[in-house]
Amino acid sequence: MKVKQSMVGLEPYKPGKPIEEVKRELGLDEVIKLASNENPYGSSAKVEKAIIEEFQNIAVYPDGYARELRIKTADHLGVNVEQLIFGNGSDEVILILCRSFLTAKDNIVTADPTFSQYAHNAVIEGTEIKAVPLINGVHDLDEMLNQIDEHTKMVFVCNPNNPTGTYVNDEAFMSFLKQVPKDVLVISDEAYSEYVTAEDYPNTLPLLDEYPNLMILRTFSKAYGLASLRVGYGVASAKLIREIDPGRGPFNTNTIAQKAALTALDDQKFIQSCYEKNKQEMKKYEDFCEKNGFEYYPSQANFILMDLKKPGTDIFNYLLAKGFITRNGEALGFPTSVRITIGTPEQNDKIIAELTKWLV
Repeated sequence: MKVKQSMVGLEPYKPGKPIEEVKRELGLDEVIKLASNENPYGSSAKVEKAIIEEFQNIAVYPDGYARELRIKTADHLGVNVEQLIFGNGSDEVILILCRSFLTAKDNIVTADPTFSQYAHNAVIEGTEIKAVPLINGVHDLDEMLNQIDEHTKMVFVCNPNNPTGTYVNDEAFMSFLKQVPKDVLVISDEAYSEYVTAEDYPNTLPLLDEYPNLMILRTFSKAYGLASLRVGYGVASAKLIREIDPGRGPFNTNTIAQKAALTALDDQKFIQSCYEKNKQEMKKYEDFCEKNGFEYYPSQANFILMDLKKPGTDIFNYLLAKGFITRNGEALGFPTSVRITIGTPEQNDKIIAELTKWLV
């Protein structure tokens, strides 16, 4: 038996090392994970109670339509319930889009580097990838526009971008969207939107009425702190949602995950608190870089990519030995950098102290 040719040599997604594995390998009592852009403050306190109550239904299949969550999310966003599709994380929505639209005759346009799953899922479909290098860490929308041709099906704009944390502002995004052909789908991946502080960040939801070729991706994995439960969603025209929904697997979001997301959405005070803490703690890293002459990308997310002028593997291994799991910049396309998730004040103080002792 042979898998299709597009799968040959394709590497699966490699997440950061689990805490328990690092403890076991290095003999450490304490390990702090600042690698996967998770919320260091967890989730709303109301979520735990909601999950416990939902255990009584664990033997019953979930609501495949996610009706309650759909209604609550639509109300929160100010859209129609028919404009939503839910996935096992927004990763699955990306997979559904690629499954629905792409063939070996097509291409997609992305930035480089950006979130790996755009290209990964397109490659599986045999689709050509047109990857446009970032300019100062930001999407080069002009060149991405130039790369669109008659075979282009989708363009991905990761905003804020992972791994740089930079963003495309409202003026640039609107200019781009107006010029993209109407038969090319523009996906605005806004996984980190709850952390954005920039006043000129695009407000994309009102654009859906005018641009039927726009889809917005959001998630409950980041600011809402539900990463292990895997709930993400796409927002688009009702027509587009109807067309791609057959590509969604049955019961793809489980009952407990739906209930947790429903409950988390109600606690916007928690989200606001996380936003404020993230903004305050981000400044510690910026100050550290500016004080010591290290370059960094101004981030609108809950992580920061810093150029510490040493091989990324050396930085990663040093921090790992000290009990910190981070992301090696070499694996992200930045050979002398490290990407660090913004943690709690205590976690940030500890890792900055270690970096200061080693680098300065």
